[in-house]
Amino acid sequence: MNKNSLSDIRYSVLDLAVITEGQSPADAINNSRDLAQHVEDWGYTRFWMAEHHNMENIASSATSVLLGHVAEATESLRIGSGGVMLPNHSPLVIAEHYGTLATLYPDRIDLGLGRAPGTDQKTAQAIRPDRMQQVRQFPQNVKQLQQYFSADNSSADVRAIPGEGTEVPLWILGSSTDSAHLAAALGLPYVFASHFSPQQLNAALEVYRDKFEPSEQLDEPYVMPCVNTIVADTDEQAEYLSTSLKQMFMGVITGNRDPMPPPVDDMNTVWNLRERMAVEQMLKYTFLGSKETVKEDLSNFVEETKADEIMTATYVYDHDQRLKSHRLLSEIMSGQ
Repeated sequence: MNKNSLSDIRYSVLDLAVITEGQSPADAINNSRDLAQHVEDWGYTRFWMAEHHNMENIASSATSVLLGHVAEATESLRIGSGGVMLPNHSPLVIAEHYGTLATLYPDRIDLGLGRAPGTDQKTAQAIRPDRMQQVRQFPQNVKQLQQYFSADNSSADVRAIPGEGTEVPLWILGSSTDSAHLAAALGLPYVFASHFSPQQLNAALEVYRDKFEPSEQLDEPYVMPCVNTIVADTDEQAEYLSTSLKQMFMGVITGNRDPMPPPVDDMNTVWNLRERMAVEQMLKYTFLGSKETVKEDLSNFVEETKADEIMTATYVYDHDQRLKSHRLLSEIMSGQ
């Protein structure tokens, strides 16, 4: 059921184990685990991590391994992938990995699935030479995963052990109407990557809701758009903290994958006009400011999208400031 009030919807975290300047991958992973423990206390529903490869600033390449590390440190938080890039993998192996997680941590594991490479084309080729063929097979491979997770697969020649019978809930991730059509046809919950690819958000949500077919997993459409948030004591402080995020996204445009840098006083000393315009287009659904500012902007977004749940990514250089942002956001979402 769609809601319009922030206090009526769930809120969750997307984390990439971002490596900041001067950090090691171990530092980033430890910070992710610490963040998960905090957001569990602050009422967040899910903690998802995303698969990326060959990036100096992201440590979440072995996503299922990190999710086990996080699940072990938490008790009730749902842990999941946001997402696994399925064409990079065998559906059977993913069923085994996430089936193992679901066996260790029952009723706590989500499996979000995307079809992008999560890296550059050369690395994608190194991951799986027949990847483009697997992209075309994505819908069939999603169905195969469902079969592996089902108890009905017990008589099949190929089985996922552990995994069979765990019925791990699947989610479709996307940034276009193509993914919306698939999520609707399969009757699966839909996550839209509006935190970096906002252009087709409204069109995709309309397609998903119009075309949705109920399934064993889901009776009616369920939408979780992802946005960027940075909440601080003042609008000015949040804007300052956001310059690390903007520099990181500038790196996406320029091909610079260095660790995330500290904030700067003036972004005009860092980017040119073309880079600024490209970054600002990508970051359309980025909500920065004090609690009052973010509450108003996020309320308008939820009313516009009729979101059932919000997933938030918070890229902040200082870990304590990142924790504070998530705590303040939880206060917004819970009406404090």
